[in-house]
Amino acid sequence: MYFDETTITVRSGDGGNGAVHFRREKYVPRGGPDGGDGGRGGDVVLEVTPTLNTLLSFRHKQQFAAENGKPGGGKNMRGKSAEVLVVEVPPGTVVRDGATGEVLGDLTQPGQRLTVARGGRGGRGNARFANASHQVPRVAEKGAPGEERQLRLELKLIADIGIVGVPNAGKSTLLAALTAAQPKIAPYPFTTLQPNLGVAEVGNAAAGGTTLVLADIPGLIEGAHLGLGLGFDFLRHVQRTRVLIHVLDGVGADTLADFSQINSELALFDESLAGKPQLVALNKMDLPEAQARWPEVKRALEKRGYEALPISALARTGVRELLNRAAQLVAAAPQPQPVEALPVYRPGPAAAEFTITREPDGGYRVSGAKIERAAKMTYWEYDEAVQRFQKILEVLGVRQALADAGIKEGDTVYIGEAELTWSD
Repeated sequence: MYFDETTITVRSGDGGNGAVHFRREKYVPRGGPDGGDGGRGGDVVLEVTPTLNTLLSFRHKQQFAAENGKPGGGKNMRGKSAEVLVVEVPPGTVVRDGATGEVLGDLTQPGQRLTVARGGRGGRGNARFANASHQVPRVAEKGAPGEERQLRLELKLIADIGIVGVPNAGKSTLLAALTAAQPKIAPYPFTTLQPNLGVAEVGNAAAGGTTLVLADIPGLIEGAHLGLGLGFDFLRHVQRTRVLIHVLDGVGADTLADFSQINSELALFDESLAGKPQLVALNKMDLPEAQARWPEVKRALEKRGYEALPISALARTGVRELLNRAAQLVAAAPQPQPVEALPVYRPGPAAAEFTITREPDGGYRVSGAKIERAAKMTYWEYDEAVQRFQKILEVLGVRQALADAGIKEGDTVYIGEAELTWSD
């Protein structure tokens, strides 16, 4: 199982107890108080380690406790403060309070630190309580207790380019062709069960070239935005990317319907994903079927405003041109901003936000940003795309809501600019 969300418990150390002690020396029968303060308890700190790219290290260890401070001693000796407990996390980790869901930090830069639990201060020794009217204090303080809290860690991989597409479209093969990454590749769906990262060099580094981080996002299925399959686990990683390469299976059953499906899932999960620069690659051009399909796919995509390129990730033809064009889009794209507040996506009624109203002509209008965006991204001229949109209506509860509203065979349904005829 791939871990990109987990809950951990952290506890900072208690402060050391202050000492009650009096000076004892020869010829000094009434030595004064000299009890020292206790040491401070250890803080718990999350630190970004760039060599990590999953939360898998938390699979078997989910409780972290810092050491307590040492007690104070005689001769005004202060107890030793405990070391800071450093918990390593990968770049792109969003830290939330487990109880309230409040975002505590968005850790993106190597070496970046976030203190999530502060150690208790050390108790004061009796030497601190001595004064003119109270010269023999037999009192000290115990150390302050540390903090304990639950944290929810959510990982969003940070990459310049995200490679998306349906299962078995060739995303991992493309990543291997462009970078030194060695993802698992096999001719069956869902080979990739966790995102893979690779680094590609564009141009000559010595002559001012650049390097790009690419992420192979595992194949998405219908309903991924509602958490079906491993939808949440994978869709959140797309939010961090600056540019998307959408890989289409050139010999798939319905290439354009697949394209429509993935874009619908992206938009339904987070509307901002629809605005990311997207470069489309028709893969498997080494096969005659893909070559024959290319002109039709190219025209349809360009009609929708998408730039499309033909490639064969297996034969490694066209992949360098694809990378160079993607690099140009990355250079023009704005830098991602740290996340201050993120929605927590969970399946349920809140995910299906829409309203149904009657039109003057007797039809029904379905309004809602997510469903209207899905309708806008559907290729109505392709039967499979229409069927997939009908599945979205069922998953979101729109179909049942229309039935409850009294819709009948032949009635008109308006969704955004789409005008549909109802059929039972």
